[in-house]
Amino acid sequence: MAIAGVGVEFNRWDSDSATWDSIAEVNSITGPGMSRDVIDTTALDTEGGYRTFIAGFRNPGTLSLSMNFTNAGYTDLKTDFEDDTAQNYQIVLVDDDETTLEFEGLVTELPLDIPTDNKITCDVTIQISGPVTVGTGGSAGTV
Repeated sequence: MAIAGVGVEFNRWDSDSATWDSIAEVNSITGPGMSRDVIDTTALDTEGGYRTFIAGFRNPGTLSLSMNFTNAGYTDLKTDFEDDTAQNYQIVLVDDDETTLEFEGLVTELPLDIPTDNKITCDVTIQISGPVTVGTGGSAGTV
């Protein structure tokens, strides 16, 4: 059954309090944009004239957040941008299983958009590092 995005949470791990803290006022999430490299193994004597391939590295991709500016959310993500260590993040979906996607990532872009006639927004880009783990149970999970 299809689900709407209303109520989806984007969380960041707070190691000081050992809890997931919600990043407020996220308007949309794009990603993770996972992909996989393939290695061409075709030889001149490959049967049938078809190219052959083997699996290469997986790329966990990036994740983009479009969010309304809040001091708390921007400050948390700015802290992550300044840190050279990957931060733990979590997306909690609103399906019956409370599906979670958890991953480590580095904030690589943190542009602020301040228009004259609209709300202030921030479109954050996070480079995911390592695998994306899919689980259930919502924000009850731990890192």
